[in-house]
Amino acid sequence: MAAFLVVILAAAITFDAMLGGAWQVSLRNEIERNLIQKTQLLAIRVEADRNGRSLAEIAAQEGQAAGNRVTIIDSTGSVLADSESRPSAIENLAQRKEFTAALSGHVGVDQRRSATIGTPFLYVAVPISGGAVRLAYPLSDVEAVSLQVRHRLELASGLAFLFALVVAAVAAHWSARRLERIVEVAARIADGDLQARILETSQDEIGRVAGAIDKTARRVEHSFAAVRSSQRQLETLLNSMQDAVIAISADGLVQWANQPMDRLVPQGTRLHQPVVETIRDPDFLATVKEATAAREVKTARATSIVPGRAFDVTAAPLPDGGAVAVLRDLTETERVEKTRRDFIANVSHELRTPLTSIQGYAETLLDSTPENAAPTRDFLEIIRKNSARMSRLTEELLTLARVESGETRFEMEPVPPAELLHDAEESFREIARTHGIDLQIQGSQNEDSQNEDSSNADSPIQHLRSVLADREAIHQVFSNLIDNALKYGSNSGSKSGSKYELKPGASPGRIVLGARAVPRAVEFFVQDFGAGIASEHLPRLFERFYRVDKARSRESGGTGLGLAIAKHIMLAHGGSIRAESDLAHGSTFLFTLPTA
Repeated sequence: MAAFLVVILAAAITFDAMLGGAWQVSLRNEIERNLIQKTQLLAIRVEADRNGRSLAEIAAQEGQAAGNRVTIIDSTGSVLADSESRPSAIENLAQRKEFTAALSGHVGVDQRRSATIGTPFLYVAVPISGGAVRLAYPLSDVEAVSLQVRHRLELASGLAFLFALVVAAVAAHWSARRLERIVEVAARIADGDLQARILETSQDEIGRVAGAIDKTARRVEHSFAAVRSSQRQLETLLNSMQDAVIAISADGLVQWANQPMDRLVPQGTRLHQPVVETIRDPDFLATVKEATAAREVKTARATSIVPGRAFDVTAAPLPDGGAVAVLRDLTETERVEKTRRDFIANVSHELRTPLTSIQGYAETLLDSTPENAAPTRDFLEIIRKNSARMSRLTEELLTLARVESGETRFEMEPVPPAELLHDAEESFREIARTHGIDLQIQGSQNEDSQNEDSSNADSPIQHLRSVLADREAIHQVFSNLIDNALKYGSNSGSKSGSKYELKPGASPGRIVLGARAVPRAVEFFVQDFGAGIASEHLPRLFERFYRVDKARSRESGGTGLGLAIAKHIMLAHGGSIRAESDLAHGSTFLFTLPTA
């Protein structure tokens, strides 16, 4: 409305000023033209009647006839006659602007206010022989008419201003109501009422804005409906899980939790409150904090969330900060696993005594049976071999159960990798020779020397950092891996294409031990050049009782527990173990130990 007022007022003032000024200029020009014509006619009459009448009579008569003041001067500017005053009472007029022009032969025009009566006059002078004549037209009537016209213009402008003001007020009120409607609907949408619409039908600028808001509101409503539907599906899915799930914001407040989480904590989940008020377990809180800060998935084991129960905690970062944590109850799983380990350990322990007796009696009977009693000696040998195998199986079951349960305590100490390799090589050197296999130590797969011993001071193995390990446990890992290589890798020579293959010219029947540096650890390997292992068996090699070739494994006396024991020893050391193999290109077993 204020803007409309300014525009209307400016238009009225501009119209009044331009129209009034133009009218005054036009009227003055018209008066000036008429007065010039009259003055020129007066000059002609003065020239014609100068000999018949006196200049005073001519000035008086012509001034009365024209209704203007007539003044006649000579060439010096002295007044010869005047229709309203005595010539002697008038000063010399040669310096007046109009007479100056007339005496020089031109028509002179000037407008000024009379010093005697204070009335503005328009003066026009034209030359005559021996002087000049002048007519003076009073402009007081023009000023009166101009003032009257200005009053009428101002009145018309005022009426136009009032009319425009009414129109502007109506337009402003109408536009304001439309804008208020838009603001009201926008506020309702901002408050969550996504079904609010303006429903504007006009096609002007405000109507297009309203249409754009309605279109945006419809799209937001559809998007919000899709989000809510997806959220309900996600909530249903999470509530149907057996695991407890809780979402924590970046500032440590609980954002959401599923129903298993509510049932898990006695006090219930406190939404929008610090997570420490819901779960006070330090391991859980540390895991969530690490996942939020590092933007990585973190895992931990929590035992104080609920007394007597253990949980596996997995915390993953959220895109907008914070983390979501999944708590899996391990209580029953660990109880069953403990029961299984105890059962295996107890059964193995109970079997040791009878198996030892069977084996001892079988050996005694073999010693006392004559050499010529072939069937009897064969049966006794079968009994002895199987009892020995059963004894090894029970021993390895006991070892595996103790390692899995943590009952076996490992004495960790810094050990040079070369010593571990040298101990393993010395222990199995003679056994390997009886199998026709050459057991050697190699610094790395890229070493120039094929037959470099670990005792050589220039060997790359000598420069490896010490590892943190239990000597006996790692010796057992090497024993299991070398024993497997002797059993399954002794029937072939060196093959090409293996990642850890020997250099060209290597003789068949080799087992290579070695080590190399990896980030924050040392990786050991045992490589054979036998028939290899098919790729589908590699993921399951370290499962207990898993055999690639069951018939051959039983013939060789294997129990299927050696690699499982090696795996758990590595886990206890904070390392890992894996296998690489290609059919007809041998196998390589690798395990890592952290540096000391």
